[in-house]
Amino acid sequence: MAIELAAPRAGSPGAAAPALALLANAFVWGLSWWPLRELQALGLHPLWATVAVYGSVVLAISAWRPSAWRELLRTPVLWVLVAAAGTTNATFNWGVTVGDVVRVVLLFYLMPLWTVLLARLLLNERLTRAAALRVAMALAGAAVVLWPEGGGLPLPRTLPEWLGIAGGFSFALNNVMLRREAQRPQSARALAMFLGGVVVAGPLAAVLAAHGAVPMPPAPAPGWIAGVLLLAVFFLGGNLALQYGAARLPANATAVVMITEVLFASVSAALLGAAAITLPLLAGGALIVGAALLAAR
Repeated sequence: MAIELAAPRAGSPGAAAPALALLANAFVWGLSWWPLRELQALGLHPLWATVAVYGSVVLAISAWRPSAWRELLRTPVLWVLVAAAGTTNATFNWGVTVGDVVRVVLLFYLMPLWTVLLARLLLNERLTRAAALRVAMALAGAAVVLWPEGGGLPLPRTLPEWLGIAGGFSFALNNVMLRREAQRPQSARALAMFLGGVVVAGPLAAVLAAHGAVPMPPAPAPGWIAGVLLLAVFFLGGNLALQYGAARLPANATAVVMITEVLFASVSAALLGAAAITLPLLAGGALIVGAALLAAR
C-alpha cells in the first residue's frame, strides 16, 4: 500500500533535503549546455544526443526495475509526464546548444508563470493577487528580454527563443505532474521522464533529418559514445534529485529553488563566452527571477 507523504512547507526543516536535491538538479541542467555543445562538435546534434543519453538511462532503469514498465503501462496519466518531460528535454537541450545560453535559460524560466496557471488547473491551487503579480512580472521580464533593438513587438524571433519558451511551459507541466503523481513508484516516474526524451526527440530528429534540417547521427566513435554515457550518469542523478524534491515541495516552491539554474548557466556561459550579457538582458532577467522569488512567499 503506497503512502503519500505530505509536502513540507517551504522554509521548514523538512524542506531542506528536497531543496538541496532541486539545487543539485539545477546545477546539472545549468551546466548541461557545455557537454551538449561538445557532443555537437563531434557531429552529434542535440536531438540525437537527447535520444542517446536518455535511451541509455531507459535501458539502465529497465534492467534495474523492470516492474517500472508495468506501472507505466497501466497508468495512463504517467504518459502526460512522458510527453511533458520529453518536450522539456528536447527543446531545452536543443535551445542551449544552438542559441545564446543565458537568453534561452531566462525564457525557459518563465516557468513560474506557467506553474501558476497549471497549478490552478491541475492541483486546484488558488490564484491569488500575489500570483497575478508574479505573472505580470514574468511577462514584463520576457518583454524586456525579447524587445528588438530596432523596435517592434517583443515576440520570439529565433528558433532558440521559441525552444526556451516551449521548454519552460513543458517543465512547469512536468513539475506539476510530479507533485500530482507523487504516490507513484519512483522508478515508474523516472522511466516516464527518461522515456519521454526518447519518444519525443527521436521522431522529431528523424523527421527533421529526413528533410535535411538536421544531420544524421555520426558513425559510432569512442569520443561521443563516452560523452553520452557520462552525461547519462549526470542526467540520471539530476532527474532523480528533481523527482525527490518536486514530489515533496509545493509546485511554486520547486520553481523558486530551480531558478538557481539561471545563476549556474549564466556564470558558466559568461566565463566560457557562450552568452552576450547586455543591460536589457540583465533587467529582464531580474524581473523574471524576481517573479520566481516571489513564489516563495
